[in-house]
Amino acid sequence: METITLAHGNGGKEGNELIEKVFEKYLGAFLLGKGEDAGVFEGSKAKGYCMSTDSYVISPIFFAGGDIGKLSVCGSSNDVSMMGAKPKYMSVGFILEEGFALFELEKILASMAKELAYTDIKLLSADTKVVPKGNADKIFINTTAIGELQIPNISAKNIQDGDVIILSGDIGSHGSVIFCARSEIGLQSGLMSDCKQLYPMLKNVFAANVSLVALRDATRGGLAAVLNEWANTSDVDILLEETKIPIAKEVQGVCEILGLEPYSLANEGVCVLCVKACDAQAVCEILQAHPDGKQAAIIGEVKSKSSTTPRVLLQNSWGTKRYLDCPQGELLPRIC
Repeated sequence: METITLAHGNGGKEGNELIEKVFEKYLGAFLLGKGEDAGVFEGSKAKGYCMSTDSYVISPIFFAGGDIGKLSVCGSSNDVSMMGAKPKYMSVGFILEEGFALFELEKILASMAKELAYTDIKLLSADTKVVPKGNADKIFINTTAIGELQIPNISAKNIQDGDVIILSGDIGSHGSVIFCARSEIGLQSGLMSDCKQLYPMLKNVFAANVSLVALRDATRGGLAAVLNEWANTSDVDILLEETKIPIAKEVQGVCEILGLEPYSLANEGVCVLCVKACDAQAVCEILQAHPDGKQAAIIGEVKSKSSTTPRVLLQNSWGTKRYLDCPQGELLPRIC
């Protein structure tokens, strides 16, 4: 690896290698949230908190179902929710390109305000920088979220043989929407990004007396990236039932036209849950009771490793299995 390529931002194999071989070489000793979406720390009165930061450079900045402002709040809110936390506070930083239209900025800020109000998130600080024309692409946003832990010890390191995998909704809509917007394939459909905050759907799961092992929102690299990371982190195999994975017909159509797999497409409002088998059905029913979780489904289970390398396997209705590999290459840069 001599230079950074767009493939390093795909959320898959190349991105993981960049983090492990370069960033962790210098910063790994200081990183509390290694392998997770957020780092956990203790605040006053022994309350547990977690924090996550993310930057948003999506193109186009307005898309069916959202915009870069909505995405920036939802993305960081979801990252702390994946640690079993209620999102409470955020900071936000804007990098604006000279010449960016003020009315577009106001639309983005209105979207952010709506999402902040939805889950009662307060801003602790904000910053704005303006760079000369050509030194950025309209607008980049960084958000940092702090969440108050509702349940402790959620981690991909705790996954074991017999655990059950649950998906909160249908996959691939965000990636499909961005692909269509950028590829100009002229697809006419009502397909919209799934961009949304996940805490309202997960609130009752956190409050229930269930054994939640791990949580992850399937953003860059999609379902395939999440499950391969989990398999490697806990040194296990994961077996999925292909027919149980909810995928919208419109997403299937986009994948057929463009030669893509929905399992690798980005999502911005879907999470993967790993729970103990005894609580799997209860968790699924809690999710289905919320409007955002109506399509929640049990899609697979964790198995003891069958070879030297942990793998994710996809089984079809005929019982045939194939490997579901971690995404590689330049699938779609600037998806979030």
